[in-house]
Order: sequence, then C-alpha cells, then structure tokens
Amino acid sequence: MVAIKKPLGIGLIGPGSIGRVHLFCYDALPYFYSPSPQVEVLGVAAASKESCKRAQALCRAPYSTCDYRELVAHSELDLIDCCAPNFLHYPIIRAALLAGKHVYTEKPLAMNEEEAKELVALAVERGLRGQLAFQYRFVPAVLRAKELIEQGALGRVIHFRAQYLHSGYLDPSRPLSWRLEKAKSGGGALFDLGSHLIDLVRFLLGDYKAVFASLPTYIKERPQGDGQLSQVDVDDVALLMVKLKLGAEGIIEASRLATGSEDELRFEIYGTDGALKFNLMEPNWLWFHEGSGGEEPLGGNSGFKKIATCSRYPEPSVFPSPKAPIGWLRFHLASQFDFLQSLWDDTYQSQGASFLDGLHVQEVLAAAQLAHTRGCWIEIGENKKDASCKKHLY
Repeated sequence: MVAIKKPLGIGLIGPGSIGRVHLFCYDALPYFYSPSPQVEVLGVAAASKESCKRAQALCRAPYSTCDYRELVAHSELDLIDCCAPNFLHYPIIRAALLAGKHVYTEKPLAMNEEEAKELVALAVERGLRGQLAFQYRFVPAVLRAKELIEQGALGRVIHFRAQYLHSGYLDPSRPLSWRLEKAKSGGGALFDLGSHLIDLVRFLLGDYKAVFASLPTYIKERPQGDGQLSQVDVDDVALLMVKLKLGAEGIIEASRLATGSEDELRFEIYGTDGALKFNLMEPNWLWFHEGSGGEEPLGGNSGFKKIATCSRYPEPSVFPSPKAPIGWLRFHLASQFDFLQSLWDDTYQSQGASFLDGLHVQEVLAAAQLAHTRGCWIEIGENKKDASCKKHLY
C-alpha cells in the first residue's frame, strides 16, 4: 500500500455518542501530535435528517446524507469511519472496501466469522487498510504492561483474570434497544464489553486455544417503545474460561449488571517471575510485582510497585505533559492517530487492531456462544456446528 500524501478525506457513519467521540478526536489531533496526519471530515451519514444536520454542524462537514451508500461513494473520501450499530458493520465496511476506501470501525468487525473472513479477504485483495477501535490497547499502562511481558519480566505467564464491568442495564424498565436484540447486536455483554477483553488479553498474552462459557440472561423481558414487554435474547453477563496457545489459563468476565460499577475494566496477570495489575478507574497506574519474593524477614521489599504511566506516550505525542493525568478520550485519540499515521507513513509500526485481529476476536465470540449452548470446551478454529465437544481440555 502506498502512503497517502494529501489531507485524508474522512466520512463518518453513525454520529451518535461514539461517533461524536471520533469526530472530537479528529479535531483534536493537531493539538496532541506533531507532526500530525492531516485530516478533514468531509461528510457524515445518519439515520435521520435531524441527526445529519446536528452532526454536520458539529464537525463543520460540507456534506451529509441519510444514506450511507451515498457517503461511501463520495469521490473525495479516503477513509470511512463506521460508528453504526453492529448489524450494519458488515454491509457498510464491505461497501467501503468495494469503493476503495480504508476503514476505521467500532467493534465488532461483523456479526459472525463468515462475514469477518470476507471483509479480511476483501481488504487484502483491494490493498486497503482496516482497523478496529479497540482503544484500550492505547492506555499507556497497557502499553507498559505489554512491554514488561515481552521483556520477560513476568517469566512464564501461568494464569490471569480480566473483567469489564458496567451497571447500566440493572434497571429492568430500561427499554429494549438494538443492543438487547441478538439479530442486531450479535450478543449482549459478550459482544459489547467482552470483545474488548478478548482483544486485550490476546494483545498482551497471545492467541487463544479454547474457551468454555456461561452467558446468562437475568432480565428476560424489557419494555418496547409502546410499553409492551418483549423478550431479551442476549446475555447480561459473560463468564469465560479460556486457555491460550502459550499455556496460560484465565477468566474473562463481562457484565452489564455489575452493581456499583462505572467503567471497570481491570486485569491481573500472574507469572513465574512477576505479576501485573491494572484498573481503568485508576488509569494512571500500572501495578508491577517483581519476583516471587516475600520470604525475607518482615517481607523485605516485596510487594507490588506502583508505576506512574499517566500520559506517557512515545513521540510524536507532544501534549499534554507526560505527567498529566490521563482519561478515556485520550485512548480513542491515540487509537485514531495510530491508524491515520499508518496510512500517512509506510514505516510506522502500528499497535492497532487490524481486521485480522478483529477476525480472531470474532472467532472467540463465536466459540464462546457455542460453548455456552453445548456446555463444553470449544477449541478456537473448530467452532462450527460439527465441532468436537470437549468436557475436559486435558
């Protein structure tokens, strides 16, 4: 792929809450990075005329439409940013790739493995680049954790726990939406929150071998717009046991019913020579325990060390100061910069989640759903209807 040497023309589809985040980050890029990829949001597409007008005014785009196909066909666009509901990802991304556009998209890549594989193949065939907004790869504490793991600071990783906990669906009177319909979302907490964890664990620790899962639905009915109750067919909580190809085993837990939680993404990783802990609610710190220690009188100097990661990004990040406390929007900004820079500079080493990474996440999502249905372990890559069902993995 030849690097783009002109300002990147961007078309954004779905300017809702997450779409506004993406638009904000495109505007903010020059303040945070020097040099910064040159971008211009030229168009937006939304479901209604009112949404189109609001989004167009917000980002000062010269063009808006209620038909994403018109936006995708726009000759001045280099990149389509997909922030639409899950069930629209595949048709939008496919149309964008066929039109010769690069794609930045919210997760998941598609609704199932077959769609995801087609998009990966199409991007390769057309020589186009695609990336998913798995923004938690770009928390400085996570990047530091990856660095320590790759340096061997933990020794051989034995086991881990990763959790992503929300409480927003606790109220049974919360109306039914596309996120609560499997035909439109693909899954509940598993797809919504679990996909982030699945990617993050793989980013830090490597590929998956097998998964066992429980995907319960506790609030089985919710009101529709007319007040009538309708059945919920997605999981409220996702509980996964996973085994990685390198041998480590762990627990992945995602919940939208975790009372008292705000945006609680956290992980613990335990190795033969060290351990790591992180919590998104305290994003400026990575906890690192070096050595198995603790045998000296009174404990010696054993225990977890608090590493201040704050806003410490590599160059060309220039703002704010590396010691400045960090926040959620900054992770999205770094993720978008990473993708745009990869288009702008052929030599840039991206840390982002490619379409192939998105396909690997899709495989684990599908395996987890099959494991839940069958009540057994499912090996990744074999999660078809004729996949062998393993009661024990050893």
